Amino acid sequence: MPTKKQRRRQQKNRRHEYEYVYVDEEGQEVDVDPAELVATKEPRERPRAATAARGTQARGRAGRTIEPPSWRRVGKRALFLAPVFVIVMMLLNRNQSAGTWIAPTLFLILFFVPFSYFTDSLAYRMYKKRVERGEAPSPKPKPKTKPKTR
Repeated sequence: MPTKKQRRRQQKNRRHEYEYVYVDEEGQEVDVDPAELVATKEPRERPRAATAARGTQARGRAGRTIEPPSWRRVGKRALFLAPVFVIVMMLLNRNQSAGTWIAPTLFLILFFVPFSYFTDSLAYRMYKKRVERGEAPSPKPKPKTKPKTR
């Protein structure tokens, strides 16, 4: 059984029937042919250099540029997370000595540093491939909708 909110939405959808219309150059509303609603995506020709120069800006939002991996950045990340790991170990092993907090933390850091560098390099390689391909989805024009009058 639908909830009260779902029933209200269904009733609203029944009240507002929409049809697709275009306004021609004379200002007259023209009904859209149903075959036109299922428009095929036509590839647009763009110069490859212009697309690659824009990078991720072509997606319609400000893209984040991914920098090449560096051990310095990974080291800073590890220095930031080491105290977090110690605190987690303190919370998990409350009745243990400080040695049982630090030993697993060192093991986690030794695992984390190369794994983090590998992850950064993987993300950078994927980013470079995307930029070289010039991925940019073309925006689809949407037809105007107008409430149907009876």
